Amino acid sequence: MTGRTEGTLLGGRVRHFQPAHGHRTALEPVLLAAAVPARPGQRVLEGGTGSGAALLCLAARVPGVRGLGVERDAEMAALARDNLAANGGAGLEILAADLAEARLPGPFDHAFANPPWHATGTSSPQARKEEAKRGTEGLIAAWARALARPLRFRGSLTLIAAAACLPDCLAALAAAGCGSPAVLPLWPHGGEPARLVLVQGRKGGRGRLRLLPGLALHAPDGFTPEAEAILRAGAALPLG
Repeated sequence: MTGRTEGTLLGGRVRHFQPAHGHRTALEPVLLAAAVPARPGQRVLEGGTGSGAALLCLAARVPGVRGLGVERDAEMAALARDNLAANGGAGLEILAADLAEARLPGPFDHAFANPPWHATGTSSPQARKEEAKRGTEGLIAAWARALARPLRFRGSLTLIAAAACLPDCLAALAAAGCGSPAVLPLWPHGGEPARLVLVQGRKGGRGRLRLLPGLALHAPDGFTPEAEAILRAGAALPLG
């Protein structure tokens, strides 16, 4: 890794180092963390943790949560460990491993991921960025299986992905034994088609699909008040 930059998340509550070039953290990990229904003392598992942004945002919102982030890229895993140390991340750990092949020390109460889901578009010349964003056939299903395996009964599995990937996400949750799915659309602006969705299931759940009221992220002068509360103030975004 040739260099890093330092910034903050959640209105300055989280210090966050990330690569100066390549894949950069956007809104997705913060929104993902807000949707995980963890409580203090529970154990959480993140797949593809990258620099650890989502794990850190969740820990900032839920003091006392314990967690494991799994990251295949050894350099990114080292950066995530630095981020945990910079934020006093007691109870949080990073495992450098391939999520689909790792033996994970469960059980966990909740699992979550922002899997690579870009199926089209221009390829990045930077290998790390390309790997972080480019989806392949069956990847979401493989990640869902790996994340669901060490979950407790009724534990939640939450994914954030492109709206076009919603059928794949729902099928992956069902195949992994995580039913009672809930879907929350994320609109760039009110009245526009959703570009992202949050999808959550429960291990062993048997309820019907619930399509929740969506969240508009941007207003003409910045973020909407609802998005601001999540992105800056660390509010939860419940799907339950």
